Amino acid sequence: MTALAQFYRRLIFEGPSSLLEKALFLVLSIVSRLYGLLMLLRAWAYGNRILHRHKAGIPVISVGNLTVGGTGKTPVVDELIRRSLAAGKRVAVVSRGYGGRRKADTAVVADGRGEVDDQPDLYGDEPVLLARRNPQAVVVVARRRRQGVELAEKLGAELAILDDGFQHLALERDLDILLLDAVRPFGNHRVLPAGSLREPRTALQRCDLVILTRAEAESHIDLPVARPLLRCRHVLSEQLQTLDGHILGWEELRGKACLAFAGIARPEDFFAALRRRGVDLRGEVFFSDHQEYGLEALKRLHQACNNCELMITTEKDAVKLYAADLPVPCCHVGLELEFFDTTPLDVALDQLNGRKQDVAAE
Repeated sequence: MTALAQFYRRLIFEGPSSLLEKALFLVLSIVSRLYGLLMLLRAWAYGNRILHRHKAGIPVISVGNLTVGGTGKTPVVDELIRRSLAAGKRVAVVSRGYGGRRKADTAVVADGRGEVDDQPDLYGDEPVLLARRNPQAVVVVARRRRQGVELAEKLGAELAILDDGFQHLALERDLDILLLDAVRPFGNHRVLPAGSLREPRTALQRCDLVILTRAEAESHIDLPVARPLLRCRHVLSEQLQTLDGHILGWEELRGKACLAFAGIARPEDFFAALRRRGVDLRGEVFFSDHQEYGLEALKRLHQACNNCELMITTEKDAVKLYAADLPVPCCHVGLELEFFDTTPLDVALDQLNGRKQDVAAE
């Protein structure tokens, strides 16, 4: 994380501490009010059909959040893919491919037949990660979600999942899932740029289901609207994997001096989870979300890896490291979801499948 990013996070979450910072925060607050009004007007225009909303030929599920930063969307999307495949559905994920350098408006990362175009530099880390985890799913990246869903339909998809689609109102969806972080569900309650909210809290009225991530069984949250609520927490997978595909158990890390690094929204959570697993962390390297591992990033890792025997990172970071020159062996571990009660999600998916069958019957 850069010094500027650290300063910004401190400013919005802890508040200004000097006269200059107060002046800056005042300016940000004025812009924030204007931006919030603009987002309200935009949502109103789509809700009242002043702006056109496209209706896809297949059911669409949107997974998104209300704040900037990580709420754990990728594990939730992965869970939905697995559930859909288990139900016999040909499912597609449509992503913006954040961080990818492709030039085409649309691209196919996986066609659902087991082949994955493994190029995270072109398509972004998250689409490639989801394709690797689920090679039987269609994974598409598209600048415009409508084009992505249309491409998924041509590839035979029966269901489309929009990754990070809550603010994408130009495409209708049949199930709108909103993720909130149990620690800071609404950030500092301010809209960008004076806060971390992408739009005002009233946007919750658009969602069908709320998933509270990083929660405990009894985590409480006051929602401004009544919606079904699920609670889940993220846990590290039971196995690790080296970059060359060798499976490791946690017991194999005992007694080894390790360096952990991560380029995700909240690396500190990942490092804390490793320590709870008993990993002997001799160093921690924080990178920005969607970090590209070029020469400068690799130089940082080489410098930090003093007297360490093993490096540990996230599965999301690992997709960009298979050709990297690292000083010591590196392994990665995935995140999995642990739900406390899936009933609201089960009901919503059953209803969606029923709708799909009714459409087919017509």
